[in-house]
Amino acid sequence: MPKTAYDRVKLARLMNRPTCQYFIEQLFTDFIELHGDRRYGDDQAVIGGVGRFNGLPVTVIAEEKGKDLAERTRRNFGSPHPEGYRKALRLMQQAEKFGRPIVCLVDTQGAYCGKGAEERGQGEAIAVNLAEMMNLKVPIVSIVIGEAGSGGALALAVADRVAMLENANYSVLSPEGFASILWKDAGRAEQAAEVMKITADDLQELRIIEEIIPEPEGGAQNAPEEVAASIAGYLTRQLEILTAEDYTALPEKRYQRFRAL
Repeated sequence: MPKTAYDRVKLARLMNRPTCQYFIEQLFTDFIELHGDRRYGDDQAVIGGVGRFNGLPVTVIAEEKGKDLAERTRRNFGSPHPEGYRKALRLMQQAEKFGRPIVCLVDTQGAYCGKGAEERGQGEAIAVNLAEMMNLKVPIVSIVIGEAGSGGALALAVADRVAMLENANYSVLSPEGFASILWKDAGRAEQAAEVMKITADDLQELRIIEEIIPEPEGGAQNAPEEVAASIAGYLTRQLEILTAEDYTALPEKRYQRFRAL
């Protein structure tokens, strides 16, 4: 198994690591993808739609990197534009309207920081998601399956329950970016990864996440079906608990969860 935090970062970035698309296919039946933010366009870095989990209707929202170079280019390497976050919010609000729990799968280096994204209000789109997710009156479960960078990840992780795969990472920015800012040397990324406390173990200790979902020796790519089964078990437990609660009480509990951090 990986020995350092940066070893886990490298595992999370592997091209053959299972992506959100794989887990959607494994976990949900009757999945129908829905497109567009009704304002600008359809961001391929965000997959959103409606499906069933163990027969329960749910809304699924995921950040997708792609499996090969061609698809990664089409998916913008999993870095959403503002329209991706606005699509996600549209589908979350639809889920609230129909009383469907929301499952978010997070895997992004961060929101896209290009000129067009900034012109279309990237920061505002993320901020609105954070505020609106806090008040949604349906259960929200988020799972970090790979990388979870900054607001680009948090925009899908204001949830009642947050879990991470064992070799996933969740951070304010990449170790390379952190090292470049702090020490003016991106080559010190391995040292930065240790300082940043970005591993699942670190974040569970800090109570930012509730649970770590195990991976096989060497990473999720070595037994993806096993990892999908573990995610399914986690979702089953959490959705049974959350769907039994009074939905009107969820926003206050969610607020207190984050207020305690």
